[in-house]
Amino acid sequence: MSSNTTILLVDDEKEIIKLMEIYLLNEGYKLLKASDGMAALELMSANPVDLVVLDVMMPHLNGIETCIKIRELCDVPVIFLSAKSQDIDKISGLSIGADDYVTKPFNPLELMARVKSQLRRYDRFKRQLHNDGSIIEIDDLVINFVNYTVTVDGKEVKLTPREFAILRLLAVNRGAVLSMDAIYEKVWNEPFMESKNTVMVHIRKIREKIEKDPQNPRIIKTVWGIGYKMESTT
Repeated sequence: MSSNTTILLVDDEKEIIKLMEIYLLNEGYKLLKASDGMAALELMSANPVDLVVLDVMMPHLNGIETCIKIRELCDVPVIFLSAKSQDIDKISGLSIGADDYVTKPFNPLELMARVKSQLRRYDRFKRQLHNDGSIIEIDDLVINFVNYTVTVDGKEVKLTPREFAILRLLAVNRGAVLSMDAIYEKVWNEPFMESKNTVMVHIRKIREKIEKDPQNPRIIKTVWGIGYKMESTT
């Protein structure tokens, strides 16, 4: 996996960039480098990226703001680097989509272990999407599991891999109520641990893309106190 895997390393400390470059290249990863969030987003718009190592405190666009923008584009793993414990508290308290964090100063071998762990999880997640294909139609919503596209009124809407996985899970179980923990464990492939807000944020984003009136959804219904279900017909 390493030879075709691209890591984006974002940090304004040149020493850290140089240090991690040695370890990442030694493992066979392709490497992209940026010193601030704006440069990182520009690189991601022009290059496929499999994982981002992202410093919190940076000029122009800090790590938290950058992570939020990354999550609007894709679901690649994001590992935060932070020199301040209060930053970690803030990261932990916000549902901004980070997958892991490491505090500075750090052991490069520990960061490499976390990089490999997140890449394995992401690889499993992507492979879950590549199963037998079919098409589900619910009114003007068409979900194509062969080419992983979603259209509404004939117009394609762009979903991130996790958004597509959630929509697929609800679609193949349409009519049934799925709890938030069931959705999280199926899609994120890890135990549910106080992750309700993460699921809610993804559901909200999906509704914004597929519902004519996201505030009064007709396709993905909330079952209060339990979870969500997709209506068989609308």
